[in-house]
Amino acid sequence: MKKVILIFCVLSLLIFIRPVLGLGTNSNTSNNTLNNTTITALQVDDAPQQESVFNAAFDGIKKFYGYTGFANVTSGNLIMILIGIIFIYLGIKFDYEPLLLIPIGTGVILGNIPFVAGNQTGIYEAGSVLNYLYFGVVKGIYPPLIFLGIGAMTDFSSLIANPKLMLLGAAAQIGVFATFMGALYLGFNLPEAGAIGIIGGADGPTAIFLSSKLANGVNILADGTTVKNLIGPIAIAAYSYMALVPVIQPPLMRLLISKEDRKIKMKPPRAVTQKEKMIFPVVALLLTLFISPSALPLLGMLFFGNLLKESGRTERLADTARTKLIDIVTILLGVTVGASTQADIFITKDSLLIFGLGAISFVIATCGGLLFAKFMNRFLKGDNKINPLIGAAGVSAVPDSARVVHHEGLKSDPSNYLLMHAMAPNVSGVIGSAIAAGIILSFLG
Repeated sequence: MKKVILIFCVLSLLIFIRPVLGLGTNSNTSNNTLNNTTITALQVDDAPQQESVFNAAFDGIKKFYGYTGFANVTSGNLIMILIGIIFIYLGIKFDYEPLLLIPIGTGVILGNIPFVAGNQTGIYEAGSVLNYLYFGVVKGIYPPLIFLGIGAMTDFSSLIANPKLMLLGAAAQIGVFATFMGALYLGFNLPEAGAIGIIGGADGPTAIFLSSKLANGVNILADGTTVKNLIGPIAIAAYSYMALVPVIQPPLMRLLISKEDRKIKMKPPRAVTQKEKMIFPVVALLLTLFISPSALPLLGMLFFGNLLKESGRTERLADTARTKLIDIVTILLGVTVGASTQADIFITKDSLLIFGLGAISFVIATCGGLLFAKFMNRFLKGDNKINPLIGAAGVSAVPDSARVVHHEGLKSDPSNYLLMHAMAPNVSGVIGSAIAAGIILSFLG
């Protein structure tokens, strides 16, 4: 450290005495000119020369300071940096979706470091590294790759064994359409409201995919107005509520489901053959995409990933999709989505409204799944009854909502294991939110 300080002092001294030593003069000047210059320099008073040297040095320091973050910081930057730190803290301290919140939190900090525009630094500046990485978000490239990895790590056995639980995943999508109506009421136009509505599905990749198509700040409406760029607020809201599943859902479960119903034990699901597992992704792919062709990038990759897993012949590809590939894409997606929250773009009235709608939609989706599960029990008898708690897993926050359901069931009865049962509506929620996104895109895209 002492050597570094010494070198810095020597360089500074050389910079200051350079004009005095005349090192800036032309070496090719004739001897007569050099002699005349020397005589003239000796005749000039030292005081003005020293003053000009210090003025030049001060101007250099001032110019350097103007390029630092200290000179360009705003209160909005500080607020967003604090939010980024909170995200990282929640991911590390409380284990709230650390694979998402830590990259997003870091991205929020990176996106709000103050800088001078025009140096290809910010994520919205053409030619910057972050702008190139952000291309995968704006064009909807990252979400299908995430779905590929999810498909390669998902076991659909519980859904195949008990197909009626798919209805719970469909029921939870009420949050999507309720939020859509709420966004329209608050003054958002149709494409923006559609992109905001998908937050109710509690599926980050789907929310990013749909907002990149409908609320990207590029599309022009029939009346000539340009839609707002809401990708950042929508993505942050979706991932935030996914991470807060252990906080939001348990109180709603205890509020809507009686203690007796929480103790209902479901019969073990039947064994599913390997042949059924191989056939399922092909049949599901055809069925869902014939219903919602616009969801092809998401559902196509989801079921393709699952086929890689279940075929038994492509284990190496499946392993790459569910480990290395999804990890890399998660890093890029988290950092770029976080960096897109520049204070001058993110801290707006619209962002606050989106977060409010997101919270309401997540509550509505959870309640929709819980209440529909109770409704289904009216038509089921004996050991065919389902534990209404699993309705909360209809939101597509995989696998956190299924884990929350399982833990809540254990609190009521330590011998009641609901995890495998809850995974059926959970994966149905993933499929349901993608179908909902495809339907919205078909009408509004």
